[in-house]
Amino acid sequence: MTWRLIRPLRGLAIIAALGVALWLGGLAWFVYSSLSSAGDRNARTDAIVVLTGGRMRLETGVGLLGQGKARKLFISGVNLRVDRGALMRVFEPVADRAKCCIVLGYDSDDTFGNARETAAWMRQQHFSSLRLVTSWYHMPRSLLEFHRAMPGIAVIASPVFARGEDGDGRIAAWLSAAELTVGEYDKYLAVLLRPAAESVLPGLAWPRPLDRAEATTAAAVGAR
Repeated sequence: MTWRLIRPLRGLAIIAALGVALWLGGLAWFVYSSLSSAGDRNARTDAIVVLTGGRMRLETGVGLLGQGKARKLFISGVNLRVDRGALMRVFEPVADRAKCCIVLGYDSDDTFGNARETAAWMRQQHFSSLRLVTSWYHMPRSLLEFHRAMPGIAVIASPVFARGEDGDGRIAAWLSAAELTVGEYDKYLAVLLRPAAESVLPGLAWPRPLDRAEATTAAAVGAR
């Protein structure tokens, strides 16, 4: 009787161990691909697209526009309660282009929405290429959503590697980074598997991963 109980438990333990090994291997690949996701730094595109919600994203996008990397800058996911004064301070380096070349998008509050909001704007502008600016750990999921929303558009990744805020302890910073990375990896897996799940149960509305709001600098545009 005891052996009959042990055998299925051992089988479940082996399956669980394999699942954990696959998850850990996938996490290692996710971190590597996220850290090495940067595209051609010198290429010019029709637009630069910034996804709000993380430190230094907006500043990076404005800097790329100032370097002449694109004709227009589209900021997706702007919070309606954004501090306009702080926003204009970020635009100061490219003040001459702020009115003609910088567009704010207010119609999305997550990565899924960012991709569709950007796709609609790209079609309106008749653009065929963009440089995507978001945090490094957020880049794989963003690229996946963007390629699905606009398969005919060339997307160049410009990941942002922002340091922790002043005053953060080293251990606390590492723990926060690990939490963000693991959480983003799980969201990436959910987005990756979403089409398969929808094909099995097409009538069911599958929930989208919620984006975690991050602490931002005073100049960052809201949180998704």
